[in-house]
Amino acid sequence: MEESKQHTVRKTVKTGISFGSALAMVISYTSWHSVGWAIFHGLLSWVYVIYFVLKY
Repeated sequence: MEESKQHTVRKTVKTGISFGSALAMVISYTSWHSVGWAIFHGLLSWVYVIYFVLKY
C-alpha cells in the first residue's frame, strides 16, 4: 500500500512539473517572442508562471 502511494505522489509531481514548464514556455514565448527566453522560463517553471500572474 505504501509503495502505491509513493508511486502516485511521484507521478503527480512529475506531471505537475512538466505542465508547469510547458505553461511557462508558452506564456514566455507569447509575451516575448523569443525561444531563448522561453527555454529559460521553462527551466524556472512554476516560479515564472506565478511571477507572470502577479505581475500582469
